[in-house]
Amino acid sequence: MSKYWDTGFYSQPNASELKKNAAASRKKEQKKGNILEPVVVQGRTIVKNWWGKAWCSNLEQYADYENRLDRGKRYVRTGAVLDLKIKKGKILARVQGTRKTPYKVEIRISPLSEEKCQNIIEKCGRKMENIEELMSGNFPVEMQELFQGKDGFFPTPKEISFQCSCPDWALMCKHVSAVLYGVGVRLDEQPLLFFELRGIDVGRFIDVTLASKVEEMLANEGKPSDRIMDEADIKGLFGVL
Repeated sequence: MSKYWDTGFYSQPNASELKKNAAASRKKEQKKGNILEPVVVQGRTIVKNWWGKAWCSNLEQYADYENRLDRGKRYVRTGAVLDLKIKKGKILARVQGTRKTPYKVEIRISPLSEEKCQNIIEKCGRKMENIEELMSGNFPVEMQELFQGKDGFFPTPKEISFQCSCPDWALMCKHVSAVLYGVGVRLDEQPLLFFELRGIDVGRFIDVTLASKVEEMLANEGKPSDRIMDEADIKGLFGVL
């Protein structure tokens, strides 16, 4: 007898099947003249830098089914994310699955609020070294607190939404999971894409951060520094009478 909750069993493709289907899809797209931007993972480690690792760790809070995370990792490692494009507040991707036609994934992320942006500007500008690292395309370690905190770069579950053309009932299916891990790979290589993802113009962000730092330095110009020793302290230190 048929059962109401009998949704069927979907077998999981193995790595060789995924690679074979992905190769066929890439060949098909090339014939059409379409340019793909695939995610390529070097080795077993998906990401290497601390900010990429932080992204991959953070995305796990979005999952409504934990097993989709491991499947997503397997998919991204086998090259199933055929195309991934990061735009302002939006991620568009195509992921190879069991069927020949890749699934379409769209992820939308709310822009960073002005309040959060100003908070990040303030913390980035505390040291000139932070600004220098940003300008060179890296994130200083001091910014680590700005990623997973409530006022950081990473979107909260309420600020992110997923859509996939696959039949999985999970909000965050394995294809969405693979794309999110793929985003981690991209951000690991190009960290300033964080700004693009949250709708922030990185050039203006750095300009405003620099301007804020200069204003702070000028405001403190006439104030005596705690590092300066007065004459009595110098004489006592060196035994000068």
